[in-house]
Amino acid sequence: MGVVSVVYSGVAAAHVRFVTNTEQAGEGLAFLADALTDPVNAAVLGGGGLATLGVLGLYLRVRPFQRDISVFRDVMTGYRDLLPWLLRLGFGLPLVGAGFAGYLFNPIVEPATAPGLARLFQIGLGFALLFGVATRAAAIIGLLAYLLALSAQPLLLYSFEWVPGFVAIALVGSGRPSADEVLQKVAAADGTAYGQVDPVHRAATWLNRVVDPYERFVPTVIRVGMGLSFAFLGLFEKLLAPEMALSVVEQYSLTALLPVPAELWVLGAGFAELGLGFAIMVGFFTRVSAITALSVFVLTLFGIPDDPVLAHIGLFSLASALLITGAGAYALDNRIGADKPAATHDGVAAPADD
Repeated sequence: MGVVSVVYSGVAAAHVRFVTNTEQAGEGLAFLADALTDPVNAAVLGGGGLATLGVLGLYLRVRPFQRDISVFRDVMTGYRDLLPWLLRLGFGLPLVGAGFAGYLFNPIVEPATAPGLARLFQIGLGFALLFGVATRAAAIIGLLAYLLALSAQPLLLYSFEWVPGFVAIALVGSGRPSADEVLQKVAAADGTAYGQVDPVHRAATWLNRVVDPYERFVPTVIRVGMGLSFAFLGLFEKLLAPEMALSVVEQYSLTALLPVPAELWVLGAGFAELGLGFAIMVGFFTRVSAITALSVFVLTLFGIPDDPVLAHIGLFSLASALLITGAGAYALDNRIGADKPAATHDGVAAPADD
């Protein structure tokens, strides 16, 4: 039942505020006290948690499918050069969509002032990321704009994934294919007319030289930011906003899909997102957690037809990026050996992430 509740909770794991008509959050602590003291709810959640821990412990002891996992890790690592492109698409598309739709980063947040300028800003910034034009500068500008808007619009916390997304893009740069790469190569080539007039080549080269040493922290940035986002949504959109979450269960007849009490749907979704967010944040079975997150997003798209797809592309991008990078530095996986490096053909292990 624990595994089933985690999987099916994905259907209720949409950004609740995107699809509910209820404006009342409800008494979260009172809801938790009543729901968790129900013997059935306590037994299901407790049993599910123990079963999950048991499966993880058994895996670490037996470690099946090591060759399959090793090959999968090698294949995903081979896509590392596509990481900048993946992140640019994952955050450039939602920016363009937000600009044309008229909202500010988040479908439930409208620009407080100058909506026309806000729309043009997001469209321009989104296309800069999509085409890879001044990519690192665009990401830094986007981050500053989000943080500035957040100070005036606290609801933007429900789209916190913009922070790790912009930071990761600033660290990895434009990659290829990108306009930055083309222009820099033309500017750096001897005898080109463009090289004589290009105003940003030297500045871009300096910025790349400053930022490149920190690129190795990209997996950590993505993990921590994405994990915080998941945990925040599980806590503040489900467990501490029960009326909104219960309205989604009722609105989409989710109890017919999985016949359990509505409050158990909310508890399952909330604790699943909270646990998954914590696992991603600390780097615990990182690639498995990323695959689980992707499964949650896919179930959301099929289970909640009114949920805006563009609002989740950034999280899709971050989860996909973790499949490529793995845990990175300062991760629990490096301590428990859950993400051991694949062996080379001569049997010597490749260096692990530090």
